[in-house]
Amino acid sequence: MAVFDRAALAQVLKNGVEKLDLGLSEAQQEKLLDYLALLNKWNKVYNLTAVRDPMEMMTLHVLDSLAAVPAFKDAQNVLDVGAGGGLPGVVLAIARPDMKVSMIDIVHKKTAFLNQVKAELELGNVTVYTKKVQELQVKTPYDVITSRAFADLSDFVNWSGHLLAEGGRFIALKGTAPAEERERLPDPWKVNELQPLQVPGLDAQRHLVFIGRV
Repeated sequence: MAVFDRAALAQVLKNGVEKLDLGLSEAQQEKLLDYLALLNKWNKVYNLTAVRDPMEMMTLHVLDSLAAVPAFKDAQNVLDVGAGGGLPGVVLAIARPDMKVSMIDIVHKKTAFLNQVKAELELGNVTVYTKKVQELQVKTPYDVITSRAFADLSDFVNWSGHLLAEGGRFIALKGTAPAEERERLPDPWKVNELQPLQVPGLDAQRHLVFIGRV
């Protein structure tokens, strides 16, 4: 079992934050390490991610989500669909404390974990829902709806389109961004932009897919 070496993880995080030019404070970086420690601990019982090694979790999950943060620079109210263990939702909430982040998942043990993270890390900007996104109703629609490796793009927009504000957009975090998936998008949705991401320490394809109303 890989050990949780906080000092080594802190160094990898610090280097990654510098490479991504995110300007996160020491307190924010400590919070990200606290989150990773919780993910590592709960994962042993709840199977929140197939990745077991904390160092791999740092690169594949935390830095991967941090690489997407600049894309949310104008967002104020974000929904993370199929939030699972809180990626990218928790990472966004820590990196952008000024932004409201809601996370939704149908799996109770995953949302129990997210509520625990919210309480322990005192994330006042986080809301957690346990239900199907198709059934969610909110007073204030979201200016960005995001997901990470959640579903086919068509399902993603069909299931959550009713929650997007006028002029809002979807940002899907994908590995590769398959052309056939993009072409299958139903009206009135279309891909506005495809942005490759460079994740520090990761030699694999990562893309952001930006989708808006035509």
